[in-house]
Amino acid sequence: MPKLERKLEIKASAKTIFGILDDTMNYPLWNIVVNEIEEIGPDKHFAKTNVGDVTSTRTETVENEKISVSQENSPMTAMGYILKPKGDVVDTMIWAEFELADQELIMGMAGEIFLKSLAKFAEYLEAGGKPEDFKKK
Repeated sequence: MPKLERKLEIKASAKTIFGILDDTMNYPLWNIVVNEIEEIGPDKHFAKTNVGDVTSTRTETVENEKISVSQENSPMTAMGYILKPKGDVVDTMIWAEFELADQELIMGMAGEIFLKSLAKFAEYLEAGGKPEDFKKK
């Protein structure tokens, strides 16, 4: 099964970044792909996205370090985030496993867009911005 990784240095604390990623219900606030989200069980969410409806189940959580999920009805079978603080920034990685090798290019682009959205929101919050005033587009 193909796997890819994308990284971005984000100018925010690991605590801020982890808090954003851990708060699944607020993904529509900042994630440009997620339009709506609903909790359908413990650690299980249903999202309406720009690329279809996806069900995610949390499989791993290590506070301020990483989160992993499995996915249904998605090109990805699993994905996750790994945070590694480096001085004033956090080396933030998104990884994904997917079934079709010919989707690697588009998956990589999606990962990069996700990380840029995350960085924009994390840096906004770190600078004192209010979540309800954030403009994701």
